Amino acid sequence: MQIEHEIAQEIEDRERRIELLVKRLPARMQTAVHWLRRPQARWVRMPAGVFFIVGGCLAILPVFGVWMLPLGFLLLSDDVPPLQRLTNKALAWVEAKRPHWMGLPHL
Repeated sequence: MQIEHEIAQEIEDRERRIELLVKRLPARMQTAVHWLRRPQARWVRMPAGVFFIVGGCLAILPVFGVWMLPLGFLLLSDDVPPLQRLTNKALAWVEAKRPHWMGLPHL
């Protein structure tokens, strides 16, 4: 029972942190991210995640940027459990060390 509670809490924390980040995006991008994160959008989410990661690696080109890397990993992490654990840790670190990135007040 305790393990189930911890898993539920971890999922709740992850979703809360992701929502804080999504709220920082422009309205149109928020809508797109919410659509991509739906379970039915897996067929689009996986290629989009790969595209964002590749685009982030091509940040030296004018159209792409490093901002694409975390978004790509976040999209892929919904479907790839090892990436989910890594992004959970990264989101927890960002919330603890850089809360202003999530729109939270500085401690």
